[in-house]
Formats: sequence, C-alpha cells, structure tokens
Amino acid sequence: MTSTDPAETFRHEAAGLLEILEQSLLDLEKRPDDGDLVSSAFRALHTLKGSGAMFGFTAVSSFIHDFETAFDKVRKGEAAATAPLVAAALRAKDHVAALIADESAVDPQKGAAILRALAEAISAPAPNGSDWLVSFRLPDNALIHGTNPKLLFAEMQSLGACEILDRSVPVAPVGEIDPDFLYLGWAVRIDGAVELPAIEDVFLFIRDDMELTIERSDGGKQENATAEEAPPQAARASEVLRCEPESDASSSAQKDKTATLRVPAERLDELMDRVGELVIAQARLSQLAVSRHDPALVSIAEDIERLTSSLRDTTMGTRMVPIGTLFGRFRRLVHDLSRDLGKQVTLVTSGEETELDKTVIEQLADPLVHLIRNAMDHGIEPSAERRASGKGDTATLRLSAAHRGAEVAVTIADDGAGLDTARIRAKAEASGLIAPGAVLGEADVNRLIFEAGFSTSRSVTSLSGRGVGMDVVKGTIEGLRGSVDLASEPGYGTEVTLRLPLTLAIIDGLLVRVGSGRYTIPLAAVEECIELPKNAGEMRGRSFLDVRGELVPFMRLRDLFHADGEADVYQKVVIVSSGQIRIGLVVDQIIGNNQTVIKQLSRLHSTLKTFSGATILGDGTVALILDVMNLVGFGQKLEETRRDDVLARAA
Repeated sequence: MTSTDPAETFRHEAAGLLEILEQSLLDLEKRPDDGDLVSSAFRALHTLKGSGAMFGFTAVSSFIHDFETAFDKVRKGEAAATAPLVAAALRAKDHVAALIADESAVDPQKGAAILRALAEAISAPAPNGSDWLVSFRLPDNALIHGTNPKLLFAEMQSLGACEILDRSVPVAPVGEIDPDFLYLGWAVRIDGAVELPAIEDVFLFIRDDMELTIERSDGGKQENATAEEAPPQAARASEVLRCEPESDASSSAQKDKTATLRVPAERLDELMDRVGELVIAQARLSQLAVSRHDPALVSIAEDIERLTSSLRDTTMGTRMVPIGTLFGRFRRLVHDLSRDLGKQVTLVTSGEETELDKTVIEQLADPLVHLIRNAMDHGIEPSAERRASGKGDTATLRLSAAHRGAEVAVTIADDGAGLDTARIRAKAEASGLIAPGAVLGEADVNRLIFEAGFSTSRSVTSLSGRGVGMDVVKGTIEGLRGSVDLASEPGYGTEVTLRLPLTLAIIDGLLVRVGSGRYTIPLAAVEECIELPKNAGEMRGRSFLDVRGELVPFMRLRDLFHADGEADVYQKVVIVSSGQIRIGLVVDQIIGNNQTVIKQLSRLHSTLKTFSGATILGDGTVALILDVMNLVGFGQKLEETRRDDVLARAA
C-alpha cells in the first residue's frame, strides 16, 4: 500500500533540493565569483529550512539556519566563496542528509564542528571590490505599463553616491521609432559601501521582465539576472498576448505546473506487472481466435493486440529515466577522491539524456562506483608520473552513455597508465587462475581482472585495487542481461563499456521450436533467419555457414539441449549477435514474433546461464528465454572442446 506520510513527502522533495545544492557547490568551487551559483545554493537552503520546519524536522531547520547564514553573507558580498567554505558546505550538506534520514542516529557534536568550520570559512574578509556597477534595461513596453526610469534613478541616489554612465545601444532609424517603445539601457555606478540587497530592492517589482546585472566594478560578479531580450516586433506581439483575459494566463500557468506528476515507484512497478499479465491474456485470446476460425473474434483480438502494444510502450516509457540522474551523483565522488588521493582529475560526462529502465538505473550505481574508484586509484597516475610521461597534471575521466540498437552502452574511460598485462598474467598464474605459460591473447589476459578476488594492488588501501570489485561489476551487469567490454592501451588509458538492455520487463521475442520444446530469442539480438543448407559442414572440427561470402559459426540447439525426437527435415538458422560476435542457432522451426513478458527463474535454476528467464505463452505453457551472450560463450567453449577432440583423434 502506498504511503502518504508527510515526512516521506518532505524527504522526496529534500532529495532534489540537496542534489541542486551539491551541484551548485561543486560548480562554485571552480567559479567562486558566479553569483548565480551562490543564489542557487542559498535558495535550496532557504527552501529546505522552511519545508523542514513545516514538516516537523526541527533539527534540520535549526542546523540549516546557520548554514544559510554563511551563504547569505556570500550573497551580500560580505564573505568570499573560498575553497574552505565549499569544503565545509559539502560536509554540511551531507550532515543535513543524515539528519533527514534519521535524526536520532546523528551525533550533534559533528554538526557543531561543521558549523564552526563554516564560521571560520566566512570570517575571512571578502575581496575588496570598489563600487557597484548596475547595468539594466527595462522591458520594451515599460513606458506603456507606467514604469518611470527617473524614479529608479532617484531611489538609487538615495542609497549613496551615484554616477550614470553611457551605455550605447542600437536605436531604430528616426522614421521607424515608436514613441511607446523603450530603446535605451543604462549603467549606474553606486558607492561600494551599499549592501547588495538594498540595490536589488530597487528593482523588486519589475525584475522578472528586465535585464539586470549587478557586479563590482573590478569585475568580481556578485549577481547576474538576465532575461531574454526580444526584438521590437516580437515585443509588440507579446504585448498583444498580454491583453488577453487574465484567466487564460492563469490557466496556461496552471497547465505548466501540472505538466509533471510525481508518482511513487511502486505504483509503476505494479502497473508494469498488470500490463505484463494483460499481454499474456491477449496472447491467449489471439491463439483462441485463430483456432476457432472466427473472423469477428480475430478482428477483436487484433484490436486488443494493437491497444495492448500501445499500452505496453506507454507504460514502459513512464519507467524510463535519463541516466543523467545517475551521472550527477559521481561528480561528488570524483571531487572527494581527487582530494583524498592528491590527484587532479576532471570528470567529463556526455549522453546524460540517454534513457534506461529505472530498475536498470537503480542497479547500475554500484558497478559504476567500483569502476570510477578503481580508475582513480590505480588507473590514473600521480601528477609526477604523468609529467614524466609527457601528460598534463590533470587527468580526464570520461563517463558517457549512448543508444546502440536495443541496448545502451555506458562507457567509463580514463587517460591513465592502462592495464599492466604482464602483472595481470603473473598474478593469475600465482593464483592458479591460468596455467604457467598458457597461450592467451592480451585481451583475454586483461579480462582476468573480472575474476573474483583478483587484484594487482601491491598494498591495501581504503580504495580497491584495479580488479577488487570488478567481479561484482561483471556479476551485476550479467544479472541485468548485459555484458562488459574491456579495452586498454599501455600509457594511454583504459576503457570499460557496459552494454545493457533498455528494459527488464517486456521485450519483443522470436519464438522457436527445438524438438518438443519452445524457446524465445530476444528479437534485438536477431540479425536474420535462413534455412540450414544441406551442405553445411565442418572445418577443422568447427561448424560454419557461408552467409553471403562470410563464414559464420553455428551450433545445433538440439544437441545443446538434448532434444527428443527426430530433427525436422528443413531446419532453420537464427543468426544472432552479441557485441562483435555473430553465431547461428539451428532450430527445428521458427514460430514467429511475440511480446515476451519476462519472468525471473527461481534460485534453483539461477545457475542455468544459457537462460535469462521464462515467459508464459498464449496456451499457458512456459517457454525459456535464451541468454544470447552466455549462449554464444557456452557454444564457443563447446566447439573448442569438440575441435580439440577432432584434432586429438587425427593425431
């Protein structure tokens, strides 16, 4: 049952505000003079304080009061946004998150120490700016609405010594000048002893529609609020729109406010389950309609199939979440690790708009944390080593995502030293993972880092060595029906690519028959279907097909699954791909496409890596879903064993 606890409502809202606060603080460390970032952090704190008090989180509200005071001083120009202030503010943000999660589990002394650090950070005097420079331009229709620039100048003069400066702006030719149209903008220098809020109050009632920049005359920007400026014709058009009834405007605003609706995640999960059951029921109806040869029933079944398919796509769309919601968390991780390790690392992200099923997003966090920690701890060299190898002091860690067919590829790449293949081989031989002198390619040796407990780290630290936790990465990704690719070049860096399915709930599948059993192959992995040639044979113990001049290995699922009965005379080959590997799967019959609702296998069957789940067919029977990636790997090992046997017999 969905909880409507007000405290949970506050926690959900607070999570978003804390995320905004953290991102603003991380950006402020790089741009300490950016007034917009200071204002963003202050607004998040102010909202958190007010909401916390309203929902009964008094400890949160009390702590944020002093936290907010520090940023209010920065906002007013009384303190500087220094690195110590940002560091203390990040600790304070973490403390607020802990208080919101469970106030009773938080040590008050820790909060007091953080507040002392904030107080010390703002005790340093702000940079000596000279006078304030106020640049502004009023809305084009300001005169029509009764705004008088002279009154604004008079109010600024009441604050202190003022000087109006020339601000040349383009003016229309004399014949085209509209007397009701405001073409001018101004710049005013005000005595630096005036406080920033007093200047802001001059423009309090017109600020939303104007351009306004307030900065120190030495260029140290304190506040920047800029509205888009429309050309004269556009201004007149918007003026006409403003003459429409007030109710219309409020109605439009209301539509904008309700464009996004917050829905508990468990409701989406329940909805997805219901849609899955509906898909199964629709498949049963379609099969029944065909078996009865009733045109009217077939027509109804086709309509329901179309509606079910549309509902499925819509429901799956509501579960899709931009991966940028996950990427944002790692800025703080990289920031803290850079400080702890004494390494200069810049995180570059791309593809944040790429969408994945929320279930995949939730389970992807831990593998990415492992990969980032390993890359920074043992992939990226210290600054001295980077300089010695001709690199810059600052390393780059790239985190990207992109759609590739029916998959999403998430890539973590660093420009560090790359993997030491020789050390990996030596460690693997010492651990008994491979026999001494075993013939393995460089890529195969490097992939040994994904074995459980494998590490080339020479010392134990608070971070894992490259390899520790990598088995967790591989296990989690494979549990999501994904795969892991690894590429490394000594001296230039390492790249790990996680390939993931778009969704875990419902997929399009190709239903095939092998003996008396039926199986589903994910349609996204299917390239084409052909008939098995009569002359399909073997070459050096391996089975190959000639597909338009390209040799494609194949394996017979009848042999793999020990199918009963005789093989069909005209067998079919389903050519599938996983990464760069293509392979043909020989089946007795291709039944056709179907919507496949994925049901997880029980723990008893979880060791069957050739199957990723099961689905219920229209007639109520069960069909296993083939895990193409693991099936291809299993088939390759089977073929290698068979080839070795053939060669041994020939010898």
